[in-house]
Parts: sequence; structure tokens; C-alpha cells
Amino acid sequence: MIEEMRIRGLGVIDDAVLPLGPGFTAITGETGAGKTMVVTGLGLLLGARADSGAVRAGASQASVAGVWIVPPDGSVADIVADAGGELEPAGDAAELYVSRSLSAEGRSRASVGGRAAPAGVLSSLAEELVVVHGQSDQLRLRSAAAQRDALDRFGGDAISDALGTYSAVYARWRALDAEITDLTENRDRRADEAARLREDLAQIEALDPQPGEDRELSERAERLANAEELRIAASVARGAISSEEGEPDVSALISEARRALERVSDPRLAEIGTALEDLGYRAADLALQLSEYLADLDETGPHELAAVEERRAALSALIRQHGSLDEALALWGSGSARLAELDDDGDRIERLQAEAAQARADVDAAADALTGLRTAAAERLSAAVSEELHALAMPDARLVVEVAPGAESTHGRDDVAILLAPHPGAEPRPVSKGASGGELSRVMLAIEVVIAGVDPVPTFVFDEVDAGIGGAAAIEVGRRLARLAERAQVIAVTHLAQVAAFATNHLTVVKASGGAVTASSVRRLDGGEREAEMARLLSGLPDSDAALTHARELLGLSTAPN
Repeated sequence: MIEEMRIRGLGVIDDAVLPLGPGFTAITGETGAGKTMVVTGLGLLLGARADSGAVRAGASQASVAGVWIVPPDGSVADIVADAGGELEPAGDAAELYVSRSLSAEGRSRASVGGRAAPAGVLSSLAEELVVVHGQSDQLRLRSAAAQRDALDRFGGDAISDALGTYSAVYARWRALDAEITDLTENRDRRADEAARLREDLAQIEALDPQPGEDRELSERAERLANAEELRIAASVARGAISSEEGEPDVSALISEARRALERVSDPRLAEIGTALEDLGYRAADLALQLSEYLADLDETGPHELAAVEERRAALSALIRQHGSLDEALALWGSGSARLAELDDDGDRIERLQAEAAQARADVDAAADALTGLRTAAAERLSAAVSEELHALAMPDARLVVEVAPGAESTHGRDDVAILLAPHPGAEPRPVSKGASGGELSRVMLAIEVVIAGVDPVPTFVFDEVDAGIGGAAAIEVGRRLARLAERAQVIAVTHLAQVAAFATNHLTVVKASGGAVTASSVRRLDGGEREAEMARLLSGLPDSDAALTHARELLGLSTAPN
């Protein structure tokens, strides 16, 4: 549940703290005082889309902060931990600090458990912590998807598991069907691809290129094209290092220097002599390398240059076709598997068709199981909600949840419709057509009360759930909200004293004119102040004796045993 919420700079609210806590909290106030901003602020804490237009006129930003009381472990704790936040120990429970700020320029920032987090984390927490109902949700109840979702929530884990099984086998069947369609509709394209691939692989196999061969051949061709110039340079260099004609060379001079040093005894000259010995070995090795290079040049000729150029031309054609030699070699490495796959299309289609047939049977079985569970849950939900409606001043109403065959989708094959027969003898009609605003309010509340018994939610927020109703019906709405608050926290923005009378915590949003904008604050009401606010809700006159008497009567009614 949410223990406390602070709102700053949001709409007409300058700075307000809402002490909430367990039980049933009613929020009242004059029109335009900012009751809706309370719900807007809570929506921001729950990851709703931020609208910079909600920032108070003249303020640089709006901010909302809340303290939630949550279990110390479980799904909420996991979400907070994944976001890098922390829970604060609070006895057997834990406190979660959440905040959201919105600048006048439209930038939004959120924090969860003391760490900055995306608004999506707030949305994930909202799914675990709260259900919000406003007049827009009454309209949403008219949609077939919302009605199906309500039935599935009521069905609990049994329907959730069956829906998960169905969704998995349905996705597999769709994937197999799509693959078969691709193979059959693109048979000619795949045959052309196989023919091209077979030709390419044959060309690569015949040429048998080696990694880096194009660079090596380029260097070889350059050397062969300049063979005479290279031969002269290598011959001069070898002659300078090691002459075979008795002329002074580097090797002879090094040997002479080394022998000269060996004739004397001096440690330092001995080290230099050792270095000269190593230099002599190195000179001899270089002379040998130059001899081998010259021998290699002597063995080559114009015929080899032609062969190298012919090989380079063949590799260049391959490179132009595939982009690079590495890409051609990569195709050689993977092409065989791809060709085997393409050549196997006929057999593969047969195998896929057999798998698809089994998947189709699995879909049929899972859909039938889901339909059976929904049908059974629909009967229970119909009876339970009808009973709730009788207690909500609709004594003759009958709600029917109908499960009928529908189009196949990821949600099954069922069309779910919520029908309402408000009077005896009336044929049940879809709530989307036959229910008034007040009836929709009560249907929605009845459904939530029933579902809460099997799918508990820590916090319910109702924004004018009493729209379109009054009198005895309003009293019963208040009574049902109080009963729901026995199992969960309930926060209701209301304009009816008959509803507010049943609250265990009554807050009022008070506005005071001060300049060009209105500043609003929130106060907790007790005793005479609460009676005066109830009287204002009843008659518009907070000090009317008749209204005060009626207010006290309502407050007494709320504390009387049912």
C-alpha cells in the first residue's frame, strides 16, 4: 500500500502531503480544487505518460514522491533490485521510496529505491501494486478485450496457465505455418539460389584459393617484373658482404678486426671482440640469404611471371564476384550447409507439414481447454457479480458473462461479452450498449470486488467511481468500497457524501485564491471539520443545520453493523 504521497507544482497544487495508509481513504474537495491532480500525481508515480502541461503555472517543474509499504521479498523486491534500488526495512515489511519529476520543458525523471530508473520500472511496479479505475476505465469496460481480461483475472492461475500453454503452442504453429508458406511460395527463388550457389562453390573449388594468396601473388608479380634490377642490387650487396674473388669484403674486414683484438688482453676489448664475432656470423647469414634470393631469381623467368599474372586474373574475377577473397572463402566454408538445406526443400516441407499438423492438434486441444476453463469461470463470475449488484441497489439486475466462439488469436478462440439485464424479464444486453453511466460504475465496482477475492491487489484507486449515481445506490457503493478496504487499501476521489461517509481516512483538497493561480493543499478531516465537509457535499452549505444533521446520520450509518 502507499503510506504517504507528496505533490509539488502539479496543476493547481503548490505543495501538498497526502497521509494515506491502510483502509478506505476518501478524497473530496470543491470543483477545481485539484482532486484530479491527486490521481494524476499517483499516475506519474506509476509510470504514466508525463505531460508538461500539468506543471503548475510559473513553476519550473512538478514532482511527486511516495512511500510504499511492500513485502521485503517477492516480485516487487526483485523489480527494485534489478533497477539498482534498495528497500528500507520496516518491521516485517519494507518501505519503498519512489519519486518522479517533470520539467516545464517536458523532461521526466524517476527514482526507485534511491536510484534513478526509467519510467518503465514504475510501470512494472504498478502492475504489482495498484489497480486504478477512472471514468475512462468505465469506457474501457465496454471493450471486448477488457471484458476478456476481467474474466481471465477472475479465473486465476488455472486460466493464466492454460492461456500460457495455448499462447506457446499457437506461436509454434504460426511459426511452422509461416516457414512452410515461405518454402512453398518461394520455391523458384530458392531453386535459383541453389543453382547460383552450386555454380559459385564449383568455381571456388576449381580455383582453390588460399587465405592471403592475392597479396602474396601481388608481391611476387612485383618482384618478377623487376627481376634484373633486383638481381643487380642483390649481387652488389652480397659481394660487399662476402666476395668470392678475393676482394676486401665486410666479412674479411670483421675477421681482421676480431683477430687484432684477440692479440691483446683487455676485458673491455674482449667484449668488443665477442660482439665482432656475432657480427661476423650475422654477415655470413645475410650473405647466405642473398645467395638464396639470387638463386630463386635465376630459377624464375618470363614463363613464371605469366603464370602468376594468370593466377592473379582468376583471383581478381573471384574477388569482383564476391567482394573480397575472405568473403569467397567464407562462402566456401558455409555454402555447403546452405546448399544442402536448399536441396532438402522437398523433404523439409514434408517434415514441417507433419510438425505443423501436430502443432495444430496441440492448438486445438489447448484452445478447447482454455474455453472450458473460461466457461466455468464465467458462470461463477456471473453469479458472484450479480449478487454484488443486488447489494449495490440493483436488486433485480442480472449479469451474464458469455463465452462464445470467436476468431482465433493469441488470446484463444473465445469472444467474451459481459451482458446486463437490469430488470426482471429484460434480455441481457452488452454493457457497451445497454448500461448507463451509473450502472457501468456499479458493474465495474462489483467486478473488482469479486475479482479481489481471488486476485488480490494491494491498492485500488477509484476516480469518481460514483459518477452517475446517488441516493441509496451511493450508500451501497460506499459500503462496498469499505468492504473492499478490508482486504486492500482503497483510495477514492468522490463528490458524494454517501461514499465518503464510509471512509476510515477522509482527506479534502482545499483551494485558496492568491494571485493569478490557485494554490491547493490537502488536509485530513476529523470531528466537526469532517461533518462540515460532508454537509458541503450534501447541500453546498458547510454550516447548514439540516445538512449537518444529515451528515451525522450518514457517519453514524457507516459505523453501524451491516
